[in-house]
Amino acid sequence: MIAPESDSTRQREHPDPHERNRPVPTLVILAVTAVVVWAICYIFFTQRDDAPEFGDRRTMATLEGKAAASGGSAAIDGAQLYTANCVACHQASGLGLPGAFPPLAGSEWVLAADKVPVNILLHGISGKLTVKDSAYNGQMPPFKDKLSDAEIAAVLSHVRSSFGNSAGKISADTVKAERDAGKDRKDAWNGDDDLKQLKP
Repeated sequence: MIAPESDSTRQREHPDPHERNRPVPTLVILAVTAVVVWAICYIFFTQRDDAPEFGDRRTMATLEGKAAASGGSAAIDGAQLYTANCVACHQASGLGLPGAFPPLAGSEWVLAADKVPVNILLHGISGKLTVKDSAYNGQMPPFKDKLSDAEIAAVLSHVRSSFGNSAGKISADTVKAERDAGKDRKDAWNGDDDLKQLKP
């Protein structure tokens, strides 16, 4: 038979642990509050035209001035557009692939009146096309739904001044005028025969 524990034995044992209510120290609360107040004051009272001490030293006034001078958008890179949309067929050299894709270097269609290359890029080509006395029979997709007027002008201006070409730049206004004139056209240009009507 086990003898019952005496009162002295029970008094020597530690009480069972239990959770206590330990609030966040007042010092921590004050520190967090001070940081939040400082952040709010910094956001609302800092002059946005003040040059920052670190990093990019351009101010908002400088950036807004540049945006206004450029019409609210950065200049469009025709070379980059060419790489993204044209290199696969016409190659980085602009020489195309013999028998498959026509060259842009020295192409009579590229160097023709502005409306000719603009319409080719807007509506695409399907059928026989003669470039520098060589015949090509393939398809070029239209870009009227993919590129804006400014982008078409930029990529054509790049092509007409690269690969040994020396034709003038094409404006976005010219592209817009041709886009509006051909807004009802659904099909691609049917090669040489169809494109001849664009030449003066």
